[in-house]
Amino acid sequence: MHMANGEWRMAKGLRALGFTLVELMVVLAVLALLVSIVAPKAIGGVTRAEEAVLKQDLALMRDALDKHYSDAGRYPAALHELVGKRYLRSIPVDPLTKSNATWVPVAPADPEKGAVYDVRSGAPGVGSNGTPYAQW
Repeated sequence: MHMANGEWRMAKGLRALGFTLVELMVVLAVLALLVSIVAPKAIGGVTRAEEAVLKQDLALMRDALDKHYSDAGRYPAALHELVGKRYLRSIPVDPLTKSNATWVPVAPADPEKGAVYDVRSGAPGVGSNGTPYAQW
């Protein structure tokens, strides 16, 4: 196969415009490395955010329970009583279970004082602090 001088330059110029397989593999390896570094941090950030919201929701409901006890002299019969009496606008959604029906009410030692002394999350699993969510 014989090429004229101009055809050879044109063919050589077109080849110089593309990427070789080795160059593409190096770029993909660098991208994979970056993703492997960033992905765990992003996933861990979501978990930390959900745990922060859980702590805040528990603190909010416990404060409402304390205010109800201070006003009424007894704890409510159910969490929804806090909404009915306007201590809460609504029962918050547990960020881990994505439901407001999974809260676990804790009764006081003396049943004469009401039915809901404390509230816990119904989420399974263990938090980043090593404590099960059900004990928060």
